[in-house]
Amino acid sequence: MKSILYYSIVFLLLFNSCSNTSEDNAKEEELTPDTMYFPENTSDYWESTTIAELNWNTNNLQPLLDFLEEKNTKSFMILYNGKIVLEEYMNDHNNSKSWYWASAGKTLTTTLTGIAQNEGLLNIEHMVSDYLGTGWTSATIEQENLITCKHLLSMNSGLDDSLGDDVSSENLQYLADAGSHWSYHNVYVKLQDVIASASNQDWSDYFNSKLRDKIGMTGQWINLGDLSVYWSNTRSMARFGLLIAAQGTWEDSQIIPQEFLTDATNTSQNINKAYGYMWWLNGKDSYHLPESQIEFNGKLIPNAPDDMFAALGKNDQKIYIVPSKNLVVIRMGEAADEDNFALSTFDNDLWGKINALIN
Repeated sequence: MKSILYYSIVFLLLFNSCSNTSEDNAKEEELTPDTMYFPENTSDYWESTTIAELNWNTNNLQPLLDFLEEKNTKSFMILYNGKIVLEEYMNDHNNSKSWYWASAGKTLTTTLTGIAQNEGLLNIEHMVSDYLGTGWTSATIEQENLITCKHLLSMNSGLDDSLGDDVSSENLQYLADAGSHWSYHNVYVKLQDVIASASNQDWSDYFNSKLRDKIGMTGQWINLGDLSVYWSNTRSMARFGLLIAAQGTWEDSQIIPQEFLTDATNTSQNINKAYGYMWWLNGKDSYHLPESQIEFNGKLIPNAPDDMFAALGKNDQKIYIVPSKNLVVIRMGEAADEDNFALSTFDNDLWGKINALIN
């Protein structure tokens, strides 16, 4: 006959096993997108959690904040599972002031393209000329008709990227066949014209009704020459980041088609592996940078998680999405060091500080 001690040990092992399994399952359930917290659209209230509750390293918070302030940051937010963990304002900025998204706002155009396609207004596989007519570039009709809406999303239209920001037809000149050359080009804004034409609405009206107002964002598009740049407060950028982190859903509504968003956040062409539909992708074995045809080996941001993808804007405007950790990280401000188009050494340095906090 086995002793009482034996059965006691077995019982304790089983009890602990069941308890651990329950805790693990609870943790997995907490981290799924369908359990994310979403702030109300008509209220300033946004639920929060604390660094202590998440068992992050509180000793490394102040070094992160000091670094951000030294690097000309105006605002910084971290969301975990939709809840605010950090929301900091510095360098004469506050929660009501607007700041420009720069090229991080390219992903807003991506998002509206997916929404418009889902509504049957356009097809990204179709020629841009189908929506804008011929002559929107200075290329021949044959060359121009090679360019699809998808090429604008993927930055491989083949148009010359060395001629500046002007997107008039005279300045959109043929360099290579569409699909054969990757270049970071402002021609993407032609997608806004495509959407306006296909929807028979002003671009900003369509944007406001289909995205901004649905998730409680504020802000507006401001025309700077041929470009339309989005300005908003920091929480509006965070709301957009949360929408993306939740796989295109906002509460019970699928705002962005999930299949399109999956395509947008994976490699979109075979030249720059670290680029989707205007989203930058970490964890690839090589990448290209704006205004360069050089292929760099290694990950885009080595200190960041491999599954991280990002909206990156001039002078270090950042939206980082990390699905594996259910994190959304926002940074707005002046250039951390020197002026830059998107990626800078600040990204890797910042992720070193973030890692020290969350790990």
